[in-house]
Amino acid sequence: MRGVQTTKSRIRTKIFTEIAKLAFEGWDQRKFENLPYQIIPGEMAQYRDSVFVERAVVAERLRAAMGLSLRTFSSYSPADTGVDASLIDEKYYEPPLIDIIKFACNRCAENRVFVTNACQNCLEHPCVDVCPKKAVSIRNGSSHIDESLCIRCGLCANACSYGAIVHQQRPCAQACGMKAITSDEYGRACIDHDKCVSCGMCLVSCPFGAIIDKSQIFQTVTALKSDVPVYAAIAPAFAGQFGNVTLGQIRTAFRALGFADVADVSIGADLCTVEEAKDFLREVPEEHPFMATSCCPAWSSMAKKLYPEFSSCISMALTPMVLTGRLLKREHPGCKVVFVGPCAAKKLEASRRSIRSDIDFVLTFEEFASILEAKEIDISACADDGSDAGSCGDGRGFAVSGGVAKAVTNVIARMDPDREVLTARAESLPDCRKMLQMAKAGKYNGYLLEGMACPGGCVAGAGVIVPAKKSSAAVVKNSESAQNACALDSDYLHYLNIIEEGRFAEP
Repeated sequence: MRGVQTTKSRIRTKIFTEIAKLAFEGWDQRKFENLPYQIIPGEMAQYRDSVFVERAVVAERLRAAMGLSLRTFSSYSPADTGVDASLIDEKYYEPPLIDIIKFACNRCAENRVFVTNACQNCLEHPCVDVCPKKAVSIRNGSSHIDESLCIRCGLCANACSYGAIVHQQRPCAQACGMKAITSDEYGRACIDHDKCVSCGMCLVSCPFGAIIDKSQIFQTVTALKSDVPVYAAIAPAFAGQFGNVTLGQIRTAFRALGFADVADVSIGADLCTVEEAKDFLREVPEEHPFMATSCCPAWSSMAKKLYPEFSSCISMALTPMVLTGRLLKREHPGCKVVFVGPCAAKKLEASRRSIRSDIDFVLTFEEFASILEAKEIDISACADDGSDAGSCGDGRGFAVSGGVAKAVTNVIARMDPDREVLTARAESLPDCRKMLQMAKAGKYNGYLLEGMACPGGCVAGAGVIVPAKKSSAAVVKNSESAQNACALDSDYLHYLNIIEEGRFAEP
């Protein structure tokens, strides 16, 4: 569950923290090999059938935290196999970014409908009447479902006033808007990586902790220990993630870890806003029937995979992460940039060859919090250096659903006051898919479409620390505190001239 402390999240945090400590102290093979016993102490199992399985799962999670792929268990290989390739400060994410630890999978039923003992044998029996296949009948004073006739539509479950009929679906597959999760020959979940867009919703939805994503914690810390200056670019969704703290306190904490400085990605969001507004005014409807926003990589990847005919309808504007990374690298030649945010899909975006020179590492808030824990740094106790992001309110609002569309329409209203802009938005990939289906049917001609892979927006990403509702309120508050609201008032707009020329010249 996003933003809720559970056994799964506590184990993940422990693993990330231990890898961070290992990076700060220096690689030690024996310490790494002992970590499963340190994280799962004793002789008795606590979470699974066997303590040996628990430690084997932790070992695979440790590998993923090092940026390594899962092992194949058809033959023996040590837990640190291939680790030499990760003991560097320039390792990029290698596919697959998200994968399943097969022996940790619970083999959940893919899709089934069944009657529980809560059935009251009511007079109405709506479950019988709504079933399109006549699979539901009354037997021995209770509803009964004929599995051979049932099509798992769930109508009977929806009709039951007592909730006595359950429509059960595999959590990871139900959360996957790409329908990329199926079952292997043993009934275990498996991911079709050609379909996966690395949104991470399966990862947070699996209650058994069987799904992992790779991390660059070790590589980031290794870079911090080097002579190369490392800058952080923190996503607008940071508001509320580390408590009621200011950007000045966050900047102090980053510097305590060894970062040279911190840039607020809201600055890049302001620039992205202006670029998308220009794209919309120039292209809709003259060149394209509608325009879709570009800032969510999982959403744009989904659109291109499922509706390639709409690829040209997605704004060509660079994402806020990339824009901020380019600004930092222009101002500080030779530096490394770490994006810290709520999103697993940003890891996939940063691994693209066209972006690798802009963003060196991507960490989620969850992963970054573990680095702070490893160094025993409490942001709330850090001094406030009094700094401000320098970004506009609309850019700071990118993190919540509707924020991107609002920012773009505000800019268009200033650029062309007579232009009416209709907008539609979707949050979660299943809803994004429906929105694109509507667009294909011509229902959104002339519209600006905002897609967000996570329900609620970036504040509900796979790597957040606090619940989305709480974070959304903090993001709105942070947005309202900005000196300027509209992105056209950004002090960084002069960089767009360089962007439009297709270069980032050295200063």
